[in-house]
Amino acid sequence: MSTLNLRRSTAVRAAATAALAAALLVPAASAVAAPAKVSSTAAASEVRTQKLADGASTARITKLGDHHYMLEILYRGHVTAKTEADRHDAGVNANGMFVVLTFDGKVVSWLGGAQRGEGSFLLPDGSTAKVAKVSQGHWTLQIVNRLGDVTATLDADHRNAAVNANAMYIVLEQGGTWSAWIG
Repeated sequence: MSTLNLRRSTAVRAAATAALAAALLVPAASAVAAPAKVSSTAAASEVRTQKLADGASTARITKLGDHHYMLEILYRGHVTAKTEADRHDAGVNANGMFVVLTFDGKVVSWLGGAQRGEGSFLLPDGSTAKVAKVSQGHWTLQIVNRLGDVTATLDADHRNAAVNANAMYIVLEQGGTWSAWIG
């Protein structure tokens, strides 16, 4: 092989190596420069557990951020239900055990008291629940005080709704079942 061909093949290899390095380094540099997306569970700052009203289940409460909590109901080590309160209260009916997770991370649970259907119902604090079906999978519940003023409205539109109304807790399901409890 002549010296000229050797120099040419060395130059070609060097150019190919430089091109390959550039192709590999540019995406790597971009990846380093781009901010990483952090999942909400990776940012969890607090995890605690609490026994629930049925005596057999445990709530695992994870703080995800300011006024943002996730609740998992565990029965015999398995997650049976989940809900998330992100700047509003959340609730679930776990086989007749109602659980409310407030937006500040408090968990309240009780057994029974389920009501279903449209109408006016007396609440434990003496106010009235006015329950109405809006459409399939969409129900509302208004809390009306003794003076006739609406003090809160729950809107279960294809997901459960819950509220802590001055220590009276209410869960309204998307199917129209609801329960209230004072604790």
